[in-house]
Amino acid sequence: MSKEDKVQDEELVNEEVQQTENTKEEAQEEVIELSKEEELEIQVKEATDKYLRLYSEFDNFRKRTQKEKIELYKTAGEGVISAILPILDDLERAEKANENTDDAQAIKDGIKLIQDKLNNILKTKGLEAVESPIGKDFDVQFHEAITQIPAPTEKEKGKVLDVVEKGYELNGKVIRFSKVVIGQ
Repeated sequence: MSKEDKVQDEELVNEEVQQTENTKEEAQEEVIELSKEEELEIQVKEATDKYLRLYSEFDNFRKRTQKEKIELYKTAGEGVISAILPILDDLERAEKANENTDDAQAIKDGIKLIQDKLNNILKTKGLEAVESPIGKDFDVQFHEAITQIPAPTEKEKGKVLDVVEKGYELNGKVIRFSKVVIGQ
């Protein structure tokens, strides 16, 4: 073999070795890429699983809260009604006692005691009567005008002249406006 042939053979061998190395590198890159794809698929599955668990947990929380709210609405007045029941008993006893008596003052006193007991119980629950507005300016935040009548004097125009029904506040919030007559 001549030197040229040897050089050519070596070049051919070098080229084949280089091609083989290039092919190996490409194959390794594909394997690495496949493993990255698999990793991403695993991460996506984990994220989806976490999302579904979180969604289910939130949905259960929402349903539980809704159920508790319904129960709260059903039993919200239980405390007030339980506190008023003794007054109902007192009224029944007063009715029975009044069947056999002719003493009007005793009946009045009994009714007054029951009324005071009721007012005290309602006060402990946060109910308060709005103070009498007679002689004060008409205020739409606390009063409801039933009618207007001619004012006896100029000073009484726009002022409350009479209260038809008392107003009430529950824990600082008006639950019934005072129904009033105002001067015109």
